[in-house]
Amino acid sequence: MTRAFVLVMDSLGIGATADAEQFGDSGANTFGHIAEQCSLGLGDKPGVRKGPLQVPNFLRFGLGRATQASSGSALPGIATDTRLDGAYGYCAELSRGKDTPSGHWEIAGLPVDFNWTHFPNTQPSLPSQLTTELIIRAGLPGILGNSHSSGTVILEKFGQQHIDTGKPIVYTSADSVIQIAAHEIHFGLPRLLEVCRIARELADYYNVGRVIARPFIGESSANFQRTGNRRDFTTPPHRATLLDKLQKNGDQVIAIGKVDDIFAHRGITEVIKADGNMALFDATLKAATTAPPHSLIFTNFVDFDMLYGHRRDLPGYANALEQMDRRLPQLEARLKPGDLMMITADHGCDPTWPGSDHTREHIPILMLGPGVVPRALGKRNSFADIGQSLASFFGLKPLTHGESFLISPVKVA
Repeated sequence: MTRAFVLVMDSLGIGATADAEQFGDSGANTFGHIAEQCSLGLGDKPGVRKGPLQVPNFLRFGLGRATQASSGSALPGIATDTRLDGAYGYCAELSRGKDTPSGHWEIAGLPVDFNWTHFPNTQPSLPSQLTTELIIRAGLPGILGNSHSSGTVILEKFGQQHIDTGKPIVYTSADSVIQIAAHEIHFGLPRLLEVCRIARELADYYNVGRVIARPFIGESSANFQRTGNRRDFTTPPHRATLLDKLQKNGDQVIAIGKVDDIFAHRGITEVIKADGNMALFDATLKAATTAPPHSLIFTNFVDFDMLYGHRRDLPGYANALEQMDRRLPQLEARLKPGDLMMITADHGCDPTWPGSDHTREHIPILMLGPGVVPRALGKRNSFADIGQSLASFFGLKPLTHGESFLISPVKVA
């Protein structure tokens, strides 16, 4: 045992779970549908990409096989007869939602066995008591929005009015979340973060999972653009996670991207921020060079979800997958004897699916490293199997949830 890398391809689901119908997601398949659409020429976009999806490294790590096993049938554009260099499987979710904190916490061995509060798709969406207290405590002239919306749509609708009035834009979605958008210069980033801290305190009463600061720049709806200074104010995990146990054991937990925010800064020994998938990959590569033994390097690649899944941008999602695929060998080459790398996701966000919300899907588990024997891991009944496997890898006592696939592999058919 030396080091473990967990790469979360945020929203890269690989097929609907057995309970997806309860979420309106029966038939969703983020990776499968992207590959299928690209094979039909429907993933083309001038200046972005063209043709069938080209992800040879994901495929040799087992992503195609895992997707076929999850969906139960072959899908156009997904090769499953390629060379296999990793162990692969797919995981169902025990947690009751399909949101980011639930997915990440369950990966770290802590399923969310309760329901977050979700605000109704009405206008207003948020309770008047909450918004009134927020306005008073934060000294605001009022708020805009107060509805379900995607980030791009609500900026186009209220961005200019926000600049003119100083009222922040407050909105929600199908997730348990309060999002607050404000201009970095006209409103000020420090003030936005303070408003979000107040909203976080108020949200605790309502059992809301996250408050997200959404800073943006630009001077009109033609060029409003969200920046990389997003912050997630997440309620703390309700019990100890793998990260807490690693930290207590004296091991290093290096959180890259928004991982630190997702775990409410618990169980983290080092935080590295970066803006965009490629910058996040650069940071992960650097950590692969500098991280000592007994380190967990945990990276979330947010662009898949934030820029492409929620916006239902299939060509953009496909292009981002191809960009990531081209870089994976760089990290693979930096793995030292005894290192372990796992590629997974936290939920789905099928760009072919109606609406703009997450989709309830299986997630892939692709495991590789110098000592990993290529094999099938089968269906895993919880994301927590990842955390349990990592606990075994680091020599910790077994976690409460999950079964390690390091000790019970399934032979390749």
